[in-house]
Amino acid sequence: MKNRGVTILQIEHPVRDFDGWKRAFDSDPVGRKVGGVRRHRISRPADDPNYVIIDLEFDSRLEAEAFLDRLRSLWSRVVEERLIGEPQVRVLEVAETADS
Repeated sequence: MKNRGVTILQIEHPVRDFDGWKRAFDSDPVGRKVGGVRRHRISRPADDPNYVIIDLEFDSRLEAEAFLDRLRSLWSRVVEERLIGEPQVRVLEVAETADS
């Protein structure tokens, strides 16, 4: 199945405390829905519970990039306060998804 127009903003970074980070994420300080996020997925490596990988799905690359600008403003504060480590970011365009 092809997924035209689906863009993923993938973010990964260490967190000091996952439960505290998750509460902050759930409070939605940058407005995911208003910012165009269709759905999100949070993953953690099996051997590192204080590292998160977040996939935010958008309809377009422009929406993803605009939302990334909003996130960078937030990150400038929380990285400085050492609540999270420096985020690594990728904008991905989905080429295909399929159910097995």
